[in-house]
This record gives sequence, structure tokens and C-alpha cells, in this order.
Amino acid sequence: MATSVVLFTRDLRLHDHPPLRAALDRSDAVVPLFVRDRAVDAAGFAAPNRLALLADCLRDLDSGLRDRGGRLVVRSGDLVEEVCAVAGEAEADEVHLAADVSAHAHRREELLRSALSARGCRLHVHDAVTTVLAPGSVTPASSDHFAVFTPYFRRWSERAVREPLAAPRRVRVPDGVGSEPLPARGDLTGLSPGLPTGGERDARKRLTAWLRGGIADYADHHDDLAGDATSRLSPDLHLGALSPVELVHRARRAGGPGAEAFVRQLAWRDFHHQVLAARPHASAADYRTRHDRWRTGAAAEADAAAWRDGRTGYPVVDAAMRQLRHEGWMHNRGRLLVASFLTKTLYVDWRVGAWHFLELLVDGDVANNQLNWQWAAGTGTDTRPHRVLNPTTQARRFDPGGTYVRRWVPELAGLAGRSVHEPWRLARAARAAYDAYPDPIVDLSEGLDRFRRARGRD
Repeated sequence: MATSVVLFTRDLRLHDHPPLRAALDRSDAVVPLFVRDRAVDAAGFAAPNRLALLADCLRDLDSGLRDRGGRLVVRSGDLVEEVCAVAGEAEADEVHLAADVSAHAHRREELLRSALSARGCRLHVHDAVTTVLAPGSVTPASSDHFAVFTPYFRRWSERAVREPLAAPRRVRVPDGVGSEPLPARGDLTGLSPGLPTGGERDARKRLTAWLRGGIADYADHHDDLAGDATSRLSPDLHLGALSPVELVHRARRAGGPGAEAFVRQLAWRDFHHQVLAARPHASAADYRTRHDRWRTGAAAEADAAAWRDGRTGYPVVDAAMRQLRHEGWMHNRGRLLVASFLTKTLYVDWRVGAWHFLELLVDGDVANNQLNWQWAAGTGTDTRPHRVLNPTTQARRFDPGGTYVRRWVPELAGLAGRSVHEPWRLARAARAAYDAYPDPIVDLSEGLDRFRRARGRD
């Protein structure tokens, strides 16, 4: 009897799963396997919020497999050793895996291919599982990747997107392959209190609701901080509870400006993945160095701590940082604002912010998180690397009534209208009523002058 192993990584779903479909087409039995890779834990990427989402996704995946006559096998340890062990127990001759772009994923694939080959087992790596198009499938004539989004998006939009695959009707898993107990969210501590649930079933419900009630207005309202008009599907995409390929097809069927704007965001996601695939060092080093001499020392550390705690004295920045801590998620406009504030107004290394995001974000993956941070810091792919977002101006534009700020900065809830964005301008007696909220830790003009001097643009 021919048997295959399907190694799930960041593709925890049954709908539109090319590795699973290929294994079922080629084999009589399949072992759906997830390995809790100790290398990921050792690198510090096993943040509690994402572990909670992972536990939800694994339980949901196991439930979906059991509905089809199968089950999920879970192991912990060295990934290569565990995959080889399971392949041996199942007498499998093939292992199927979705391609990924990080340096860790590349090393994992190389080591796994070598170890399996030594045992007479083949590794099949499938593209366009965690992205819409495979990184490297769209390239300019003069390079191995696009460094600017607009020409990439033009070429990306011209490419045909494969059709989504239906979920399997039945999955047969061989006997005799042992599994650890499934992880549970209840076993974890230190979670953000407003964390969403994970898993394919809930993700598909969110997607359906979004297509019916949210996507039509997305183009006009996706930057509205208070309106919260984004899809909130990024956590589901991060661990693959939803297929980006299916999202593109369903959005295009919905049609309209909102759907076009949403598909553009999915293309941004692919763009970052193709950059990291070509330049793996960009996860930790400047993609384009500006020769920054980032601030260090006690004053810089105090500023970074105030930023993390949502106590900078700039209400829209603090609101976004508090949303992150409470929900494990932040509105995309908020992400841009707080990243610009840390790297350009406070002139603190983008890696400080990127790591803090990875500690809390339920959707935090290396490609999107690190390269978005580099974009904001001006060390990445931004064609205007020295732009600085003024938090007060941005707040007036994207939270004109101050609703978002009042939601997350309750100390200022009594302030009416736009005055909530600049409490330091209140008359002394009025300001005293809100003294629980701090004054700004830096004057914006001083921060701008410091940044321009540091970049040699004064």
C-alpha cells in the first residue's frame, strides 16, 4: 500500500491544499503531520498569542480530518528527525510540503530532502500554497526579484491564478502512527485578552461575512481607524486557515473597487514574500542601508518603553499600541503610524519595534512584519524612504472624531472632538483634569530635526 506524509506548516486547512490533494491522488493512505519544531521555539518565535491561534487551528484541522475518517498526527522536537520517524513508522515513500520563504524554511527543506533521500523517501515541495503566486515566478528582466511594488503588482495582476481545490471527501490514515495530545489554548498564559479564535471553520465564516458585508466599502474606508473596516483575515492567512488563492478568486467574483483594493493588499503580501525569498538576510538586516546610527542608551530605552506601553503622549500612537496589547492585532494604518513614530520621530532601531510586534501579533510572520517595518523605517522598499508621518496630522485625517483614541485611551474619553488628539494644548486648568495621561515624550519638530540630521538631510 502506497503511503504519503503531508507535513503541515503554515497551511492549516483542508480547502485548497495542494500538498494534501497531491498525496491523496498518489497514495492509498496519508499521514497528516504537524511538528512543533523546537528550532522555532529556540529562536523566540513561539509567542503566546500565536501559540493560542496555532492550538485552535490544529484542533480544528484534526476535527475536519476526523469528519473525513482521518486524524492529525502531532509531534514535537527536531522537525527533520520527527518527519523521518513518522515516514518510517508509516512506511511512506513520499513527503509533501508547502514551500515557504524564510531562511529557516529554506534550511528545513534542504535538510529534510537530504535526510529523506537517504531513507529512499522523496520530498515534494508545492508552490502557491501560502502565497497567491510562487516567489520568483514574477521577476523583472534585470533581477531575481522586484524591489518596487507598483511594477511588481502590474506583472502580478497579469498572471493567471490557479483554481482553488475542494476539500477532500475522505482521508485514510494508516494505523500504528502515534501522536501527542493536541495543544490547547487553555494551557497557555500571557495571552492578549481580546485575542480572536483560530481555525478553518471560523475563518471561513469570517471570510463569508466579509464578502457579504465589508468588502464593498473597503476601498473607501480601510484607513478609517474607528470604523475598523478591514477584513481582519490576516491571522487566518498567517497560519493558512484560509488560502490566499481562494481569497483572490472570491474577491474578484465579488468585484468592485473594494474587491480590487483588497486584492491589491494580497499582492503586497506576495510582494514581501518574494523579497524575502530573494534576500533572506532582510529579516534581520537592512534591505537598503541608510547607514543609520540608531539611538541607544538610557534615554532611547525609556522612549522605547513608553512606546511599548502606549504612554508616548501622542494619543493616536498610544491607542494603537494599546490595541496591539489587548487584541494581539493592530489596524494597518495604526501599524504605519507607530512604526514611523518609533523609527523616525524617536529614531530607535526598527528591529526593536519589529521584535515587539512579533511578541504580540497573532498574525506576525517574518516576511510581512520585518519588511513592513523596514518600509516604515526607510531601510526597505519604500521609494520615499525619508518620509515621516506626523501622528497628529494622521489622527485628524484617519480618526477625525477621535472615536478610536477614546476607545483605547480612556483617560481622554471626556475630551470632545479633535481636541482629544492634542491634550497638551489644553489650557492649564483643563489639562489638569487629564493629568493621568502623560505629556509628549518628544516634540515633533525636534524629532524631525534629529532624524533629518541623522540621515544627512538637514
